Amino acid sequence: MSNIVALIADAGLFVIVPWLIWQLLRKTLPIAVLPILVGILLAVFHVPVQRFGIPSLYGNDIGWVAVLVLAFTAGLEMWQHPGEESSPDAMPTPSLGRLLGGAGVALGGPFIVGSLLVYEFFLPLHGWQAPRVSGWVAAASIGLCIAVSALPVLIGVVRELDPVHRPIGQLALKLAVVDDAALWIGLALLQFAAKGSAALHGWTILEFFAVLLLAILAWGGSWASRHFRHPPLWVIWAIVPLYLAAGSWASMQLGLHELIGAYFAGAIMPPSWVRRLPVERVGTFSLIWLAPMFFGHSGLHIDGDALTWPSVLASLMLVVISIATKIGAVYLFPPASGLTRRQALSIGSLLQCKGLMEIVAATILHGQGMLSEFAFASLMVLAVISTTLTGPMFNLVAPRARRRADIPPMNGKAAVCN
Repeated sequence: MSNIVALIADAGLFVIVPWLIWQLLRKTLPIAVLPILVGILLAVFHVPVQRFGIPSLYGNDIGWVAVLVLAFTAGLEMWQHPGEESSPDAMPTPSLGRLLGGAGVALGGPFIVGSLLVYEFFLPLHGWQAPRVSGWVAAASIGLCIAVSALPVLIGVVRELDPVHRPIGQLALKLAVVDDAALWIGLALLQFAAKGSAALHGWTILEFFAVLLLAILAWGGSWASRHFRHPPLWVIWAIVPLYLAAGSWASMQLGLHELIGAYFAGAIMPPSWVRRLPVERVGTFSLIWLAPMFFGHSGLHIDGDALTWPSVLASLMLVVISIATKIGAVYLFPPASGLTRRQALSIGSLLQCKGLMEIVAATILHGQGMLSEFAFASLMVLAVISTTLTGPMFNLVAPRARRRADIPPMNGKAAVCN
């Protein structure tokens, strides 16, 4: 089968089908979740989609670039908050220290509590002990997966929020970016604990160049904000892909996820440039029509044979631990002063979303023998359940918006999901 025909089949399965389901459900679930569910169901029932060339080569590349664009536009939207001026729920601006402290508590609280509970109550169960590491390392591996937030899926979820709730999502994204960086550092530390110094590699000239490149991007954005505020539009469009590519490569070279660099690159672009870009339209198009192939392929790669009823029951217990600890951590130590209870609960409900990042982390740990098959399957189900619950939970606790008549028009912009 040709690559083009395989791409068409790929897009039909992971783009058109989730879109139709999204419409039938009246957009009550985030569209970023639906392709993952489709992929997991195909994996569980062993549907032979490979004979149709799925996942396709072009679909993999298109989906990955689309998610990078989503991360980049999320960074750009730090300077564009639709509805923020007219919303009664506008977010207080946190200091850097408070933001980092909030991110640390939001990740550290669930990690510590989850690791302790797993060590005491889950690891003694049959099939939970990891084959190659000690009990504490295995517990910490599961605890890290419980604590993680799903940056790629969360970007899509925030994209679908009502304009009046977008500032809440933006603050949650800032915390998720910090937590995502901590996740990759934590993965490296866990591998070091399991294998010793062989798990870490010394820096080469490329790592130093990556740090220099990020510094140049930040300095360039700061300089342009002061001295080159209104360049021709073609100059902005020419520099945008350079920032996206450079930021993604630099973070990858440093051992972090490419999405962190993409978000960082968007966040440091000159605000006066960003306001001239169609950020909303580009992000929405990527979310609905391109990125679903990336999300769907992630669900398709799960081992369907490991998803048994015992793993589902264990996952439900992990879901309770994950949601309670994440929301509790954000509620007890909000990332910004002056947040209302509903705002803090809303941020916590977004951050409990596991999605792809937990799947990636669990896959890495499982491949290193730091998770058992049973634990790995339970974590996969946890990722699906927590991600599916994100939208309904947010709608349940989100601050109530004022009547539409009280809110000025939003310059014709509409949210993806109302």
